[in-house]
Amino acid sequence: MMKEPVLLIMAAGLGSRYGGLKQIDPVGQNGEIIIDYSLFDAARAGFKKAVFVIKEENLKDFQDVILPKAGKHMQIEFVFQTLEKVPAGFNVPEERVKPWGTGHAALMGKECIEGPFAVINADDFYGREAFEKIYQFLTQAEETEILPCAMVGFQLKNTVTENGSVSRGVCETEGGLLKNIVERTRIEQRENAIAYTEDEGKIWHDLPENAPVSMNMWGFTNQFFAELEKDFARFLLEEVKGNPLKAEFYLPFVVNALLQKGKAKVEVLTSQDKWYGVTYKEDKEMVMAALAKLAQEGIYPSPLWS
Repeated sequence: MMKEPVLLIMAAGLGSRYGGLKQIDPVGQNGEIIIDYSLFDAARAGFKKAVFVIKEENLKDFQDVILPKAGKHMQIEFVFQTLEKVPAGFNVPEERVKPWGTGHAALMGKECIEGPFAVINADDFYGREAFEKIYQFLTQAEETEILPCAMVGFQLKNTVTENGSVSRGVCETEGGLLKNIVERTRIEQRENAIAYTEDEGKIWHDLPENAPVSMNMWGFTNQFFAELEKDFARFLLEEVKGNPLKAEFYLPFVVNALLQKGKAKVEVLTSQDKWYGVTYKEDKEMVMAALAKLAQEGIYPSPLWS
């Protein structure tokens, strides 16, 4: 019998550009945080369990905010992402303080997830449609030699902020399947277009406003953990050697590598919903207004949890 899909939430980042622990900063009219909306949408879609990947020192903060509300409607577990969690035979480089990255964060879920799972960021608002589609995919996905994966793709125009640059995985698709994903680390809303730069703003390249982009919302069968483990060992062996203090193990890079080797098939599940996030402190007011409007329209109850 197939295991129930689990929601894995990456929440170990401190949000350096934002300037604090933005994952538990209230944005709703009744003190709701962004992840409350994701948990609400996930529970509404069918998810019964959520696993948070956090820093151990933030455990009480998350427990105090999450368990009294969402904890009454879903099973909630916490796992810790630490630098020391590396495969046997590897050592953490001296003076390294930077976390290993989103691929390593996802790998932390292996210890308490037995079936298929979705991965999301704690500080992104994805909308109801995204959770419904990813849950449906996970309930139908079967483990095969070629890994079945899914990604919820958002239109680029629905994911940018007026308050600075963002990093997005820009996707190339064909027939509803992902062909390639390129991480653009500086995308901005310009006067007449959305564009990216790779040389500190000397040259800008326009991007189509409806280009599908990844917001780190993925769906995997449990066999994906084995691929994460293998690629993390490769990363430590090859990439950390050249950049011991800052090399990062990105989840989209793992997926893209499997895709290029023909070892994975990635369905792109499109969402028309607008993404909201607090990349910068200036984003918070806009997000609060948008969530208040969604409540007024009856899309979310207010207060969210009753």
